[in-house]
Amino acid sequence: MSAPARVLVVDDSPTMRGLITAVLSSDPEVNVIGQAGDALEAREAIKRLNPDVLTLDIEMPNMNGLDFLEKIMTLRPMPVIMVSTMTHRGAEATLAALEIGAFDCVGKPAPGELRPFGDLAEKVKAAARTQRQYSQPVAAVAPPPSVADFRVGRKIVAIGSSTGGVEALIAVLQKFPANCPPTVITQHMPPTFTKSFAERLNRLCAPVVQEATDGARLEIGKIYLAPGGERHLQVSGASAPCCRLIDRAPVNGHRPSVDVLFDSVAELAGRNAVGVILTGMGRDGAAGLLKMRHAGARTLGQNEKTCVVYGMPRVAHELGAVEQQLPLSAIGEEILKMTAARKEGIE
Repeated sequence: MSAPARVLVVDDSPTMRGLITAVLSSDPEVNVIGQAGDALEAREAIKRLNPDVLTLDIEMPNMNGLDFLEKIMTLRPMPVIMVSTMTHRGAEATLAALEIGAFDCVGKPAPGELRPFGDLAEKVKAAARTQRQYSQPVAAVAPPPSVADFRVGRKIVAIGSSTGGVEALIAVLQKFPANCPPTVITQHMPPTFTKSFAERLNRLCAPVVQEATDGARLEIGKIYLAPGGERHLQVSGASAPCCRLIDRAPVNGHRPSVDVLFDSVAELAGRNAVGVILTGMGRDGAAGLLKMRHAGARTLGQNEKTCVVYGMPRVAHELGAVEQQLPLSAIGEEILKMTAARKEGIE
């Protein structure tokens, strides 16, 4: 058995520090070695205790969590999990933190929540195991191809991601032109965060990016992000494909689930689809990607070296679901090659 993950909890609220500590301490593979009430205390504690992982609040006195995170990533890169309020403002700040290099995020619990902080302990253990360097935020990418240079075919693109997916999706989608193929995405993320993430992607990318709504038609130049929380995203409608939000129990512990999305794309589009599995914990999406490949779809997986967590892509690769494993920087361009119209006619 490996040594427990050593965690420093940073939050200005003593109550919140105590709650986070209690949740983490219930897992024998996690050891909370200290607490800090602000960035100044945290800086001294990091020097003294040398933790494996930090949990970090965003709104704190003296120095906010984002500014402190930037200093950490510059001076002493380490895995950091952001703990944020489930508000629009909190979501925007957390997404910025993930772009800076935070490992993952969890929402602060609502009053009466039965399972506060969800899978925080699992995220802490995954963060402690990873060998990824945290000093490198999303790299600048070349401008996307122009509309005139890219002729879209009839394929649908489906992407699944989890831990590390904010950076990964930005890197992939910034390669897409404004007339990209219809693209559906399931990213594991707290409910309030997906709307803010869709808005952020819409500002950063050439195509229109929006949170998926039930019945929304799949159109060229549009990207649809599954809303977090209560329903799964599927696609349906042979003559007029559209998004469907389905009430169903969690699959692989997730709602929305990547497997549910990939299964529906396999059934609807078959060989007229491209499936992509990016960085993430667990195995969600692996079986669905295999189903897509068996149906004739092209399939891609992010390689181990560029993943924050080589979990979902690893399982998919081991199952034989992945046609090609590529570094993150090459995935966007490869999707465009696979979805472009053939010169002799529309594919």
